[in-house]
Amino acid sequence: MAAPLTATAINCSLSAKGRASSTDAMIAVLAEHFSGQGVKVSEPIRIAAHRVKWGVSSDEGAGDDWPKIREQILSADILIFGTPIWMGQASSVAKLVLERMDAFLGETDDAGRMPSYSKVAVAAIVGNEDGAHNASAQLFQALNDTGWTIPAVAACYWVGEAMGSVDFKDLAHRPRKVTETAKMVAANAAHLARLLKASPYPG
Repeated sequence: MAAPLTATAINCSLSAKGRASSTDAMIAVLAEHFSGQGVKVSEPIRIAAHRVKWGVSSDEGAGDDWPKIREQILSADILIFGTPIWMGQASSVAKLVLERMDAFLGETDDAGRMPSYSKVAVAAIVGNEDGAHNASAQLFQALNDTGWTIPAVAACYWVGEAMGSVDFKDLAHRPRKVTETAKMVAANAAHLARLLKASPYPG
């Protein structure tokens, strides 16, 4: 019997602590549907709550928490990349994570494969302004460049009305399309992850 799939979720909210964010809420929607696909999702890692140094290596020296986070991300079959939208873009914390993953390009094995090869990445995006497509384009280009595989329908997102004041986590009812999309994201990602786990990229 094949080993169960695992997923690591990261939350790139700007706040280090406090009450659960809308990014947490969207990650939870995906986690619910990944569970239905037999995927075990870890407790989300809130990046801003850790000392992740700016840089483009896998270890920026003393006091850098990225090496441990990197290990957790790469130990899973699937990465759930959660980010809020700020100024129509993925958060600065999300960009920090992507820049640290740039090191993967120089960490290839004998077959030229980065440590993220044969692993799947999806996105959980929320915001009270437009920008979900722009944010997912930024994320998926960078994630693909650093070795991750992106499935069909890989982003689950919600955006409120322009200049609005309602957060996703405070909605009285979850929009039907968010649920439908989350179900599709989880199903496609789990399917692809199983295929890649059974037959990794040859390099």
